[in-house]
Amino acid sequence: QVQLVESGGGLVQPGGSLRLSCAASGRTFTGYVMAWFRQAPGKEREFVAAVTWSGGITYYAYYADSVKGRFTISRDNAKNTMTLQMNSLQPEDTAVYYCAADPNTRNLRVGREYDYWGQGTQVTVSS
Repeated sequence: QVQLVESGGGLVQPGGSLRLSCAASGRTFTGYVMAWFRQAPGKEREFVAAVTWSGGITYYAYYADSVKGRFTISRDNAKNTMTLQMNSLQPEDTAVYYCAADPNTRNLRVGREYDYWGQGTQVTVSS
């Protein structure tokens, strides 16, 4: 059974940083796309970042324009974990952040392409 568990959310002031983690279990995630999505109150879920890896030492990262240059996604395949380093946080980054994974996404920016989801972790950016 695949399980994704997020951690690291919290309250931070504008301009601050947080680091989210996603621990995956239940299978080997080689070849899986792993991603972060977020959903703010009253808004639709939106893509934040994704990382692909098919073995070896090369992986590719993708970002939403709104977070490019501020957020960094990474994965540790040996530990089956993924992280999202978030810097220069702004109030508009406030949302519940979800970890997602899927072996066969056709469009990694689309949430419905992912079969596996975590329960979410709250990130609040406020002074």
